[in-house]
Amino acid sequence: MPASGDFASLSPRTGEELARYPVHDGEHVRAAVRDAGEAGVWWDGLGFAERRRRLAAWKKVLVAQLDRVAGVVAAETGKPLDDARLEVVLAIDHLDWASANAAKVLGKRSVSPGLLMANQAASVAYRPLGVVGVIGPWNYPIFTPMGSIAYALAAGNTVVFKPSELTPGVGHEIARTLAEAVPEVGRHPLLTVVTGFGPTGAELCRAPGVGKIAFTGSAATGRRVMASCAENLVPVLMECGGKDPLIVDADADLDAAADAAVWGGMSNAGQTCVGVERVYVVESVAGRFLEKVRASASKLQVGTATNEGDLGPMTMPSQTEIVRRHVTDALERGGRAIVGGADSVPAQGGSISPVVIADVPEDSVAVTEETFGPLVVVNRVPDVDEAVRRANATGYGLGATVFSAKHGEQIAERLRCGMVSINGVISFAGIPSLPFGGVGESGFGRIHGADGLREFTRAQSIARQRFGMPIVVTSFRRTARTMQTLVGIVKARHGR
Repeated sequence: MPASGDFASLSPRTGEELARYPVHDGEHVRAAVRDAGEAGVWWDGLGFAERRRRLAAWKKVLVAQLDRVAGVVAAETGKPLDDARLEVVLAIDHLDWASANAAKVLGKRSVSPGLLMANQAASVAYRPLGVVGVIGPWNYPIFTPMGSIAYALAAGNTVVFKPSELTPGVGHEIARTLAEAVPEVGRHPLLTVVTGFGPTGAELCRAPGVGKIAFTGSAATGRRVMASCAENLVPVLMECGGKDPLIVDADADLDAAADAAVWGGMSNAGQTCVGVERVYVVESVAGRFLEKVRASASKLQVGTATNEGDLGPMTMPSQTEIVRRHVTDALERGGRAIVGGADSVPAQGGSISPVVIADVPEDSVAVTEETFGPLVVVNRVPDVDEAVRRANATGYGLGATVFSAKHGEQIAERLRCGMVSINGVISFAGIPSLPFGGVGESGFGRIHGADGLREFTRAQSIARQRFGMPIVVTSFRRTARTMQTLVGIVKARHGR
């Protein structure tokens, strides 16, 4: 296979080499897209029912091999095995929903033609785009890309998947399990994995025949992806991270809110795009809330090579420098370390102990930029109105969390973001019927739910004449009297 050398997948816990993978070049990527396009003709032709049957078989393989797949996720990301298991479970649930609901959401349906076109039969259907290119992240290397892969396949597309260079093995596990469940994959490649670095992803964006690119990553990389896709007018779906707020109202269950803040901010070593990075707590309960957060976060154990702990190391070593810069800026500008501090961040990449800092200025980079590490900023606010104003003050708008006994819905509706969990954290991600995506710097487009299925299709409208009309307006045979009659009908119907 054409490739420009190879690269190693490394364990974030031990640094040991797990496996080696080729760096695929443009020729290989273009061939993969071409083959996927040919397979798409067969896959689309199967129809919803036959696609569902095959995707259900894939689901069973994933369930049977859950621990094996989770083991690869844990090895390449460094996260605890049970966290990896949870990720695979969520991916399985989304695969099930997508395959079970595709026909209902995307199937051909009749619509009303209206009075003026009463002689027409009108219908709309959602047709597959062909080949969908998926560029996946390393932090949730099966759950996140499956939000595109499963929905794209259920909609009748084939997929070429470029996993992160940090988690190529997970990409191969996804493809391997599908091939095991669907024997025809040997002749019809429904899901092809290409590996490498940024240039490989850029080749996928530019490859002739790609119908859409679904990207997850930073906003900076997302802009480069969009620029590459623009060369061929390839549409894109962008999920570009967030600076997710948690609002704690005066009537909130503080035990539950503190637990959510700690888990949302520290699980997966804080490398969660919809976790918790900023907390705005109403002044009247701030003291008690901070004490509960301190008590919970200070108990967390960071994993080692021999002990998983509660959270693992940073998957991307270079991310450590960003966390260090944010912690340093927050403390130098007057923030108070509640848990951890500057010493929690090692001089070089590796494991970072949980850090909680209170009373951080709103223009600190710890508040304005995505940290993507185990740092939570907790700021007091006089009331919920101020909490909402600050929550909406960044350019990001992905997820958010609200804790309030009486006002959760009202607060949630005021937040400029794609998803909100009330009295829970990241709950929306586990509900397959809910669309997932952001606004602003967090991107655009949606995965999951009916919106996620339609994201990988094109609407096709069909109008079929059932009988001729006595008043013909779309013809050069039209007369002045015909238009006079038509205008009279419109005035009578709409001008009253």
